Amino acid sequence: QAQLMESGGGSVQAGGSLTLSCTAAGIRFGDYSMGWFRQAPGKEREDVACIHYAGDSTYYRDRVRGRFTISRDDAKSTVQLQMRNLKPEDTAIYYCAARDGICQYNPARFELWGQGIQVTVSP
Repeated sequence: QAQLMESGGGSVQAGGSLTLSCTAAGIRFGDYSMGWFRQAPGKEREDVACIHYAGDSTYYRDRVRGRFTISRDDAKSTVQLQMRNLKPEDTAIYYCAARDGICQYNPARFELWGQGIQVTVSP
């Protein structure tokens, strides 16, 4: 059964760091571009970062570029999101997603989703 499972969320103060991990099962991980999305209360789900299935290209939302780093380990079927210098506006539920193809900004283009994990950044 294809599934994604996130881990590593939690609560930090502004300026702190967290690393989210997502482990895939039941898919040929190397065929999938992997994205991180987030959704804050009352807001739409938005793209955060994406890494191409070949691992040679990464994309970031402007507001996180330079603070977040996405990486993948195909041998372990995992994708990570390292988050540094976190801000209160980064508070959201973060979702890992997989797409059989190139990265896309639109979450509707992703076929497989994790259950989401909470990240809370206090002032």
